[in-house]
Amino acid sequence: MLKKILALLALALVLMLIAAQCAGPAPTPEKVIETVVVEKEKEVVVTQEVEVVVTKEVEVIKEVEVPVGGELVHLVARCKAAPPHEEGRCNNLVAAVGAANAALAEKGDDRRIELEIIQDNADWGDYKTEFELASDAGEAPDIICSGHEHIGDWAPAGYIIDVTDMLGDYPEFDDVIDSLWNATEWNGRRWGVPQDAEARPLYFNKDKLRELGWSDEEIESLPDRIAKGEFTWEDMLDTAEEAVKAGVVAEGNGWWHRPKNGPDFLYYYYAAGGEIQGEGDALIFDKEAALKVYKMLYSATQERGILSPTRLDGDWTGWHTGWTNGDVLFLFGGSWNWAEWFSNYVADRGGEDYLWEHFGFAAIPAMKEGTGKPITLTHPLVYMISSQSEAPDLAMLLISKATTPQLNTDYAIASGHLGILKSQADYAPYTSNKFLSQVLPLLQFTTFLPNSPYWSAWSEAYYLGIQSVESGSLTPEDALDVVVDQLQNELGDNVIIR
Repeated sequence: MLKKILALLALALVLMLIAAQCAGPAPTPEKVIETVVVEKEKEVVVTQEVEVVVTKEVEVIKEVEVPVGGELVHLVARCKAAPPHEEGRCNNLVAAVGAANAALAEKGDDRRIELEIIQDNADWGDYKTEFELASDAGEAPDIICSGHEHIGDWAPAGYIIDVTDMLGDYPEFDDVIDSLWNATEWNGRRWGVPQDAEARPLYFNKDKLRELGWSDEEIESLPDRIAKGEFTWEDMLDTAEEAVKAGVVAEGNGWWHRPKNGPDFLYYYYAAGGEIQGEGDALIFDKEAALKVYKMLYSATQERGILSPTRLDGDWTGWHTGWTNGDVLFLFGGSWNWAEWFSNYVADRGGEDYLWEHFGFAAIPAMKEGTGKPITLTHPLVYMISSQSEAPDLAMLLISKATTPQLNTDYAIASGHLGILKSQADYAPYTSNKFLSQVLPLLQFTTFLPNSPYWSAWSEAYYLGIQSVESGSLTPEDALDVVVDQLQNELGDNVIIR
C-alpha cells in the first residue's frame, strides 16, 4: 500500500511540473506611457506697436506602470493661471500623479491615474461660463480650480460634488488652516479643497513719499501705523491729494484701484461698516455703508483729482506698468501682484530687489468713517470635483497629494500667494521667504466673499454704483437709488435692504 501511495505522489509531482512549464512565464506589469497635455495656453507679448498672441502646447511624458488586469484612469484638470508664476495650480497636480499612483499600489488598488491638464489665463467670466457650458454638455473636467465664491453657484446647480464625507480619508487635509475651510462651505457642507490664499494690501511708492517730504522713518513705519489704525483711509486720500497738488504725481495718479470689477471692491463696503450675510440665505445691502463708499469714490474722482474718472477702463497692462514705472503714489492690489511684477515687469531692473527698494505694502487702512479697523480680503482658490467625474475618489486622492508643504510652498513663492497649511508656519522654505513672511500677518485683518447663488447679482449692482459715481454720471445719492432698484428687481426676497 505504501508503494502505491508513493507512486501516486510522484505522478502528481510530475504532472504539476508539466503544467507549470505549459503555463509559460509569470505575467509582468504592463507599462503605459502617460501623456500630460497643457492645452490652449496663450502668452500675450506686447511691444510698442503690436500685440502678439502665442499659443503653446506643452507635452509631459511619464511612464506609469499598470498591473495586469488593472485600469488606467484618465482624469482632466482645468486651471486658470497667469503664466509663468501661477502655473503651479495645475502643475502641482501633475507633480502629484506619482505619489497618488504609489498610494494606490500600496493599498492594492489596481487602478492608476493618467492626467490631462488644461491651463490658461482666460478671463474669469469666460472661465466660469466655460465650465458651466461644459457641465451642461456632459463634458466637464474631473477637477476645476476656481474662486471659492463659485461654489455658491455650482453646488446648488449640481455641477460639483459635496466632498465633506471624503475629506477624512486623506490625512493631508488635516494640515489645512482651519479658517480656510469656511471658504469652501455652502449649506453647511464642504464642496472643495483650498488651493491657495492671498491678501489684498495697500502698496505705496517710497520714492514719491520721499519727494513729498516723508522721512525714511515715516516711510518704514507706515505698515505698523496702518495696523494700529493711526494712518487711515482718509489720511491716505489726503496724502494722495497733497501729492497731486504738489506735482509729485500727475492728476489721477494719487491712488489707483483695480481697473475692472472684482472681489476687492467688497472690502470697501466692509470697511464702511456694511454686512452682506446674515442668518438666512438672503444677502444684505446696507445703504449707509454703500453710500459712504460712493461718496468717497465720487470725491476722489470728481472733486479731488486723486483717482482718474476712467480708472475702470479694464486695461491691466497699463495698470501694471503705471505702477512698476513709479507713476502712482498708492495702489490697492493683491499679494500675487508682487510675483507678477518682479517676474514680468521689472526683471530687467533687478527683479524682486528692485521692488523692495522702491515699494512697500501694508494692510488696507481703516476707514475712520466706517469700522475704524484695517482690512484686507482673502479670495482662496479651491479645487472642486465635477459631479460628472467617473472617479471622484481618484480626483480627491490626486488633490490630497498636491496639498503638501513642499508643493504648496513652491507655488506660493513663485506666485506671491499665501500658504494654506498649518505646517508652513514652521516650514523653513516658506518662513525664509521675505515677502511671504511679511505679508502673512495681513490675514489677521482678512474677510471673505459670500458663497451664495445671489452674490453675482449683488456684486454687479453694487459695482454699477461704483462705475456711475467714478465716471460722474450720477451723484452718490442717485447711484444708491439705482443700485437699490436693481437689487430689488433682480433678487426680490433674496436681498434685504437696510
